[in-house]
Amino acid sequence: MPNNNLTAKEVTLIADLLTYEENAVKKTRLYSKQMTDPVLQEEFNKLSENHQKRFNALLNLL
Repeated sequence: MPNNNLTAKEVTLIADLLTYEENAVKKTRLYSKQMTDPVLQEEFNKLSENHQKRFNALLNLL
C-alpha cells in the first residue's frame, strides 16, 4: 500500500535504495550464472532473491 505522506527527501532516499538493490540483483544474478560450483551458484541465487524482495518492498513504499 503506497504511503502518500512521504517527504521529498524520503522519496529521494527510497529511490537511491531502489537503485542500489536493483544493481545488487543484477550483479548477484550475473555472478550466479558465472559460478561453476553449484553450492556457490545457489548462494548467489539466494542473495539475488533477497535483494529482489527488498527492491519490491521499497517499491511498495512509493
